Amino acid sequence: MSNHDNAHDFRHHVKRYLFVFYALIVGTVITVAVSQLPISSVALTVAIALFIASIKGFLVAGYFMHLISEKKMIYGILLATVFFFAGLMYLTIWSMNPDSLVHIK
Repeated sequence: MSNHDNAHDFRHHVKRYLFVFYALIVGTVITVAVSQLPISSVALTVAIALFIASIKGFLVAGYFMHLISEKKMIYGILLATVFFFAGLMYLTIWSMNPDSLVHIK
């Protein structure tokens, strides 16, 4: 492999990482802009923010942690993580409902 091929491969990776970096910046700007919108429902605001954060998390995990090119076992572990994360988010949103809280007398 010549130095020209190495340089081309290096530039290709740098371009990809810069694209992901800029996409993360845009995602952050969108998240801040959405938080400023007059949305009356807190649950909708949280859902939109979590959706944007999920996209950003996919970019970080996929490109910076190299999960895009991994084997099936890594995807299984990632799927389990997503399952438990969704469960914890459900419990968090569920606990925000004052009618669902357990009142101890």
